[in-house]
Amino acid sequence: MSPPSLNSPILEVRDLVKQYTATTAVAGVSFQVAEGTCFGLLGPNGAGKTTTIEIMEGILPPTSGEVRYRGAPQGARFREEAGILFQKTALQDFLTVRQCITLFRGLYARGLDVEEVIRLCALEQLANRDSRKLSGGQQQRLLLAIALVNDPAVLFLDEPTTGLDPQARRMFWELVQSIKARRKTIILTTHYMEEAELLCDEIAIMDKGRLVAQGPPRRLLHEHFAEVLLELPRSEFPEAARALRLNLIEAADRIEISTDDIEGTLRALMGARVPLAHLRIRPANLEDLFLELTGKELRP
Repeated sequence: MSPPSLNSPILEVRDLVKQYTATTAVAGVSFQVAEGTCFGLLGPNGAGKTTTIEIMEGILPPTSGEVRYRGAPQGARFREEAGILFQKTALQDFLTVRQCITLFRGLYARGLDVEEVIRLCALEQLANRDSRKLSGGQQQRLLLAIALVNDPAVLFLDEPTTGLDPQARRMFWELVQSIKARRKTIILTTHYMEEAELLCDEIAIMDKGRLVAQGPPRRLLHEHFAEVLLELPRSEFPEAARALRLNLIEAADRIEISTDDIEGTLRALMGARVPLAHLRIRPANLEDLFLELTGKELRP
């Protein structure tokens, strides 16, 4: 049998449903993840993405539907070939970084050499340090190393940079990009839209248990927004200017105008005597798309 092509689906989610007594967390979700890509699953709190990921990881059973790995139901092969970086992981006390990695490496028949994993996750200078004495960013690099010990074909990263400072977050992004270069398949959940836009080849956005959008980030932005967004403070946007035939997007503190005709839009604003001292012009990004599709109200 010939090996699968780079873009063949390694994971398939088929009509996934997860029901609890009082709610339906996942309501018939279907998508595929191509091998060798980074796939981002995004959504506000309560959207169902964490439940979906936990079913994909084999942690939760679905109420109905299925997840298939390389065309077959999840089983022993998936468990051997998957790596998971959970949101929270408790490690054995009194072990060094190297000892932690060695402990988890011993759980698999095949995998990477411990020293190779240490180098891959930039842990050389921390290898002999007590794992309890690591910073947040260092701890995440150790947990990433543990997720890589079996040289997984598919790697789950569940909100891996939450709580990290900007420097640690960017270093973690570089590590993920180096893993992508090894043609690993990555499933990423994150609340940082910049992170998803930088790392993901394809994203799926969930809301209220269902998929509301899926595709490459650039394509989705092109489908939902014009070329650029013009931002103005809400307090400086006169009521009379609302009569202009502009594509307005209203936020709590600002007015955004989506347009592919910057000069024409600026002429219209000046003609309506809209102050432009604090005007900002920028391309649309994933945060704009996320808010457009899932709303701006605060979620519990």
